[in-house]
Amino acid sequence: MSDNDQSESTETERIAKRIARAGLCSRRDAERWIADGRVVLNGSVVTTPATGVLPTDSIEVDGKPLPAIQEPRLWRYHKPSGLVVTARDEKGRSTIFDRLPPELPRVISVGRLDLNSEGLLLLTNDGEIARKLELPSTGWTRTYRVRVRGRVDADRLASLADGITVDGIRYGPIRAHVDNQQATNAWVTISLTEGKNREIRRVMDHLGYSVNRLIRTSFGPFQLLNLSRGGVEEVPGKTIRDTISGQRQGKAQSKWAKAKPKAKRPASRKSKKGPPGKSDPAEKPPGRPTGKPNADRRR
Repeated sequence: MSDNDQSESTETERIAKRIARAGLCSRRDAERWIADGRVVLNGSVVTTPATGVLPTDSIEVDGKPLPAIQEPRLWRYHKPSGLVVTARDEKGRSTIFDRLPPELPRVISVGRLDLNSEGLLLLTNDGEIARKLELPSTGWTRTYRVRVRGRVDADRLASLADGITVDGIRYGPIRAHVDNQQATNAWVTISLTEGKNREIRRVMDHLGYSVNRLIRTSFGPFQLLNLSRGGVEEVPGKTIRDTISGQRQGKAQSKWAKAKPKAKRPASRKSKKGPPGKSDPAEKPPGRPTGKPNADRRR
């Protein structure tokens, strides 16, 4: 056995993280499973998610061996309206997982979109990736095209840049501007970084604008672009390494770090981009921003 192999065989990680990296769930879900007594380590029920495990340890979840850690993968998915983002719905409604292509491996979503919301949703086979990208500390901007009822006051939208409190809940800075005002409706582009539960709908209702359509067009560097409704497209591995590897921890990070670094290009004076969410004010097909595609578009 080489020195490297020996060091790897004695390196421990928290069992909740190990379960998340196997793609079964997020780390938060793994912690709940452990609290429910569903996880067994080397024949004994695990009582704390902080338990350290070795690569050689035997782990079972619900009586089944934990799957081997797979290479991290990520997909862009155009969620249609009318589907819930959950593995099982207590009301019997259709879920996104009922509609995904059968050839996809088991995946989990990065965050959620409401039943009546549509647009970009990221899917991954790695629970640790999902957890990292969901955290507000990641700071990635989510951009939406929103259709609201009524005539919109641009000054009231601009005031959202300072944040707003609605029904005792404090929402952080929101960038919003009108793209197209019609007789009874307006299309508005909204960008935010927190993404609290039903944040946009609640803030717009507070301002007196009822949301009748909400489409997420980007999540950090990943864009909806022209992905068809219900369509799924895998993000190239190189893009994952370039955009996510800096946020990873543990062995997976060191594994990705072995990839050949991208050669630096001299800065171009014409390479400046506008702020996320910038779009042509003219009416465009919803969910198809007019800016330049980002790095996750296949070539």
